Amino acid sequence: MIIVVGGIKGGSGKTTVATNLAVIRSAEGHDVLLIDADDQETSTDFTIIRNERRPEGAGYTSIKLTGAAVRTETLRLANKYEDIIIDTGGRDTTSQRAALTVADFLLVPFVPRSFDVWTLEKVSSLVGEMQAANPDLQACTFINRADPRGQDNDEAAEVLRETEMLSFIETPLGARKAFSNAAAAGLAVIEIKPQDPKATEEMMMLYRYIFDTKELSVSKGAEA
Repeated sequence: MIIVVGGIKGGSGKTTVATNLAVIRSAEGHDVLLIDADDQETSTDFTIIRNERRPEGAGYTSIKLTGAAVRTETLRLANKYEDIIIDTGGRDTTSQRAALTVADFLLVPFVPRSFDVWTLEKVSSLVGEMQAANPDLQACTFINRADPRGQDNDEAAEVLRETEMLSFIETPLGARKAFSNAAAAGLAVIEIKPQDPKATEEMMMLYRYIFDTKELSVSKGAEA
């Protein structure tokens, strides 16, 4: 599958999601390409740290692409990897649009704050535009950095469920230090010691939804 982790709002944790998915997928024996299509190059920095601290290396291949090259190079490399994960950053860029023309799946994390949820209309519009060019594109959203308590999570979820162009998935990731601590060490949250069981469970629920449910959907579409 070709999976884009994107959106148009910065600070929603896209790179954390993209790098965790790449690490977990490769750890399960799949040949994964992680494409950093974000000008901030945080996925690239993560991979550099990971390669430096692990004798066996990152476990996946990582490259940096921008602009129209995101589309052309992804298409060129698609047959060489089992899965491609693209981190596109938090703006409506040429890179993100290029990625969405070839993607199977767009994953958009939202922080449960009103100013993030306000971007939903713009994201929906972007998805609608890109589905005109890529009718097979599936788009989902979920809550990231969820509060441990309070109404913000529920209110955000209610708004996200009503969005026509994006499916809402019940796989929230909490605002846990384990995610940032792991990222700083070039690790997925499932790899840090001592392990945070809740953070690991949350990330694995998201992972299984994407790769178990969506992989089956994509396979059926290819057979048809």
